[in-house]
Amino acid sequence: MHVMIVGTRGIPAKHGGFETFAEDLSLFLTARGHKVTVFCQVDSASAFAEDEWNGVHRVEIPSADHAVGTISYDWATTMHCSRNDGVVLTLGYNTGVFSLMYRLRQIPNVMNMDGIEWKREKWSLPQRCWLWFNELAGARFAHHLVADHPEISSHLQRHTSATKITVIPYGADAVVSAPVEALARFELTQKSYYLVIARPEPENSILEIVKACSSGRLSYPLVVLGDYLRGGSEYKRQVLDAAGPNVQFVGAIYDREIVRALRFYARAYIHGHRVGGTNPSLVESLAAGNAIIAHDNRFTRWVAGGGARFFARTEDLEETLYSLEQEPSQLFEMEGASRQRYREEFEREKVLAAYEELLVNTFRNHS
Repeated sequence: MHVMIVGTRGIPAKHGGFETFAEDLSLFLTARGHKVTVFCQVDSASAFAEDEWNGVHRVEIPSADHAVGTISYDWATTMHCSRNDGVVLTLGYNTGVFSLMYRLRQIPNVMNMDGIEWKREKWSLPQRCWLWFNELAGARFAHHLVADHPEISSHLQRHTSATKITVIPYGADAVVSAPVEALARFELTQKSYYLVIARPEPENSILEIVKACSSGRLSYPLVVLGDYLRGGSEYKRQVLDAAGPNVQFVGAIYDREIVRALRFYARAYIHGHRVGGTNPSLVESLAAGNAIIAHDNRFTRWVAGGGARFFARTEDLEETLYSLEQEPSQLFEMEGASRQRYREEFEREKVLAAYEELLVNTFRNHS
């Protein structure tokens, strides 16, 4: 089977959860004997190119790094795939209307619908309308949909039949060890800091988390991974201005070994996402056995499970962290609950095998 993976910036992963998933799935499918092509977005000054990376065929398409450039990149990948045989895996529905082309060319297309993107606060009204339209178009035109969370499946059923949707969450490898020396560059020691990994966007509750950890009541610092350089958006400036001396911004880190070590040795992982389905970063923290403190919503409650703690406001989070510092034995119970929740739903091999089965079945049914 030839699998064409579209919708990401490409591999090796250097941007986010979809890129990491595309890398993991492409290597898994290649090892299983399938031909895999991954489309990669490169700088507009670059030239169109094709190469091989660890047995995976890569197609590099130059485009500008803005909304119009991304749309043109998605259209170029759609046209390229339309001239090939195989099954397309589309990650995200931001240009879901383009999947009509696969229908017309009779090329099977599986679409991971990601979260409810049009509800994100960062988008203007015209952008939200565009995303809502493409959610509808992707749900109608794709041959089969993947929902990464039961609530996303329920949401999509307003657009299409439940029989067209398969729930497959994100997966991760269990983390049972990590290089402790990786902490030295940040002047950290084991179990001596809280960790948050998220883009600087309002719906990720970064401002609330930073404020809670800057109150002066807590004994342990907060380490924040992500691009929070001053001079960016107004929201970034608000986050930086709210940060007390015990908040450490370490930048965006794409070295998976370093990120793994920071997770594994964290005292607790704080997850503030309010919109979306199964968040890969939260799954990876479950796999690392982190004590989880997450924003209280229908998405994170299913993923994190009953052993986590939840917050709705800055004051809730501050009080939870303070309570855990007064009674640290609670952390051991939370860590055990995270490992159990990971084993129940999120083991990587189980997730990747489910994707392979779905892609094979879709290919056979629609070819």
